[in-house]
Amino acid sequence: MTDEVPKGSEPETSESLKAFGEVVKVLRKRAGLTQEQFAPLVGYSVPMVASIEQGRRLPSKGFVDRAEEVLDAFGVIRAAAKHLTRKAGLAKWFEGWAELEPLAVTLYTYENRLVPGLLQTPAYARTLFEKQIPAVSDDKIEANLIRRMERTSILTERPETIFSFIIEEHALGRQVADPEVMREQLDHILALGERRNIDIQVMAQSRGYHAGLGGPLCLLETEENAWYAYSEGQGTGQLISDPKVVSILQQRYARMRAQALSPEESVSLLREIRGAL
Repeated sequence: MTDEVPKGSEPETSESLKAFGEVVKVLRKRAGLTQEQFAPLVGYSVPMVASIEQGRRLPSKGFVDRAEEVLDAFGVIRAAAKHLTRKAGLAKWFEGWAELEPLAVTLYTYENRLVPGLLQTPAYARTLFEKQIPAVSDDKIEANLIRRMERTSILTERPETIFSFIIEEHALGRQVADPEVMREQLDHILALGERRNIDIQVMAQSRGYHAGLGGPLCLLETEENAWYAYSEGQGTGQLISDPKVVSILQQRYARMRAQALSPEESVSLLREIRGAL
């Protein structure tokens, strides 16, 4: 998954995010609540609340509404939210999905092009940003990299979220970076796969037809048990909320999980790919 700002997009500052975070923090303290006390009242994790207060996360509408109610903010939080702008390093067409991602209780990803963004190491991601066409400035590369690494934090910040990744074998074997970077990337994937809440499966090259040949896709379930899907192409992305379409994609993903190698078999293949570098 790519979330970089394409050339020509104007990266917006995060000053409004910092200001919003300060508003929430001041009102939370006025209410006599610690982050640990406030988080369950709004239905979010403590790390997520901390990230929002520090201006590192774009708050969802759900957070804004719940915080407004819990803190009895007289409309101040909703008013501050109207002036929020996205952070540099995030494409406008990716914003909807990016807002949902940190709220997921279930998140599935199928990728047939490269290592999924949530699994990328800084060195691997930097290589992709540096080689993208059209070329972008060093400042944009840094902004893209920071945002991508911030996204990956949900893998450790939300240990109760169930993550599933299905990756095509050829995407893992494609040497988009130096062998040292690729070995580090594969080691990182293997380490993440040891976490109880993360399943990583490889779709073997020997597998002929499978249910994911239509392209990469992501599926996500929110805390309210609503399901969304995301599909991405060349410089564009689509957030899908139509239950009928989402259901079809769920069926395809379920079939792919049966068609891909098991997590244990995938570990063996990942180690084999790494050893060949």
